[in-house]
Amino acid sequence: MKIKAKDLRLLSEGELSEKERELSEELFNLRFQQATGQLENVMRVPQAKRDVARVKTILREKGLSKGK
Repeated sequence: MKIKAKDLRLLSEGELSEKERELSEELFNLRFQQATGQLENVMRVPQAKRDVARVKTILREKGLSKGK
């Protein structure tokens, strides 16, 4: 489930922060499953990392545009 940047740009900063927290928690759980050998789809870890990075990038953009 890839999250699109254009969809993220529609969210407020508070919603983006919440989304970042959820995705970071999911990434932690995926890494835990991988370490214990329970992870079925190993490609989900890099996708989750990209999703977290995408959210952080949008948050940074919004923060920079607010400063202008």
